[in-house]
Amino acid sequence: MGFFSREKKESLNRGLEKTKESVFKKLSRAVVGKSRVDEEVLDKLEEVLITSDVGVDTTLNIIERIERRVGREKYMGTEELNMILKEEIAGLLADHDSTGTGFSFAAPLPAKPYVIMVVGVNGVGKTTTIGKLAWHFKQAGKKVFMGAADTFRAAAVDQLSIWADRVGVEIVKQQMGSDPASVAFDALSSAKANDVDVVIIDTAGRLHNKVNLMNELTKIKRVMTKVVPDAPHEVLLILDGSTGQNAFEQAKQFTAATEVNALALTKLDGTAKGGVVIGISDQFRVPVKYIGIGEKMEDLQVFDREEFVDSLFGD
Repeated sequence: MGFFSREKKESLNRGLEKTKESVFKKLSRAVVGKSRVDEEVLDKLEEVLITSDVGVDTTLNIIERIERRVGREKYMGTEELNMILKEEIAGLLADHDSTGTGFSFAAPLPAKPYVIMVVGVNGVGKTTTIGKLAWHFKQAGKKVFMGAADTFRAAAVDQLSIWADRVGVEIVKQQMGSDPASVAFDALSSAKANDVDVVIIDTAGRLHNKVNLMNELTKIKRVMTKVVPDAPHEVLLILDGSTGQNAFEQAKQFTAATEVNALALTKLDGTAKGGVVIGISDQFRVPVKYIGIGEKMEDLQVFDREEFVDSLFGD
């Protein structure tokens, strides 16, 4: 587990408050009148997890782990259920090595410029996440450029420009309707010429179908390699955590369309569906690297599985 300041922990607790309250209410109903964890409690627990947007497959994994534990320990009281859930979910996530634990904005990056291509549908908080990422890297002493390669949506370039001004970083952009790959090429060329540490490239949130999406993202990646041979180093998929199961479907579409190697779950503070983080971490075997738990810059946090599970199922 990485170092977590008290402020970050308090922010995480606040951000997950709605999910935690929802889960605890359901758990309390599941064990009322029961003194030990038996088949009936496990059936109710299964329902609690599924209705908390953990997802069916991940829920079944968790229930199996608890069943094995109950079988080994013979007797298990319901008052221990919260602690057991916490341990088994943390264990499940650790088994898949599916978190960004250990990452720090201040740490040396594996390449220069380090290129992040950001993907995701419109409305998930893509532009805001890019702005907050740029702020975090800048706060850590990194020189950051943005590339406005979402040239299809009206106002996308303007919105990113506002964030660039707010954070105080350079933005490379062209006219709306320009070739996105051309913008990415210019952004990387300019970054190399200016000794930039991090380049964050925005991409279109919606193309007509999956084939068009795949072709466009593939073209952008191919053009990037002409400037930085191993770019992009990170393909970051932004998902709106408040959409619950819809986020699963988006993850499925984008991981099929391009080689996503990092995830960010946004808007977790406004929803009781925070359990989706557990399911997506488990099912897609792609690290959840960041979570968004509020409006402030600091409320985009590096995901730490142990701190997350502790905030969700802690006392």
